[in-house]
Amino acid sequence: MPDTTCHMSISLDGFVAGPRQSRETPLGERGVELHGWHIGDPRATEADKIANSWLMRPRGAYVMGRNMFGPVRGEWDEDWRGWWGTEPPYHAPVFVLTHHAHEPIEMAGGTTFHFVTEGFEAAYARAVEAAQGQGVDIAGGASTVRQALNAGVIDELTLDIAPTLLGSGERMFDGVESFGFEPVEVLHSPLTTHIRYRRADGSRQQAIQ
Repeated sequence: MPDTTCHMSISLDGFVAGPRQSRETPLGERGVELHGWHIGDPRATEADKIANSWLMRPRGAYVMGRNMFGPVRGEWDEDWRGWWGTEPPYHAPVFVLTHHAHEPIEMAGGTTFHFVTEGFEAAYARAVEAAQGQGVDIAGGASTVRQALNAGVIDELTLDIAPTLLGSGERMFDGVESFGFEPVEVLHSPLTTHIRYRRADGSRQQAIQ
C-alpha cells in the first residue's frame, strides 16, 4: 500500500491552531506564527524550502476535517468553496469529514471536494481508492489527524515545530493513544525545526490488524 503522509505545523506546547478561529483568523489568534517558514517570512532558509517541498509534493487524494475546509457550521447555508480560491493547491480528490451531507464541489486544477458523513474510516477508504496507488495525505486539522493517528494509518509524519507558545487553541495529540514513530530527518531554521518521522517497523501492521 502506498504511503499515507501527514505534515503539520505545531507550537512548542502542542497546538496546531490558536484560539477563537474565525473567518477573519482561520488559524486562530496567533496561529499564523506557526507558518512563517512557508508563507513569506524573510528569515526562511534553505531548510524551510526543502520542508516546503515535502509539504507540496503531489498526492493521489487527501482527507481533511470540515473545520479546515471552512468556517461554516451546522447545515450548509452558503456557497462556501474553501479558503484557497478557485484553484486549490491539492489538484486531487479531497474527502471532507462532516455531519451534514453536501454535493461534491469541483474546482479548477483537478481538485474536487467530496463530503463524507460516515466518519474517518469511510473517508480514508474512499481516499485510498481514489488515489489509485499515488498515496494519501491527512491534511488536517487537529481532530482529523488525531483520528488518523489512532487508526494507525499514517506512515510518515512531518512536524514543523515553531519556537512559540500559543497557550490554548487546537491541540493535536490530546487523546492520541500511542505515537509509534521514529525520527529519520531533522532540518533547522530560525523559524522552526522540521522533523520527519517514519512509523517504526511493524507498528502499522499491528495497528491495522
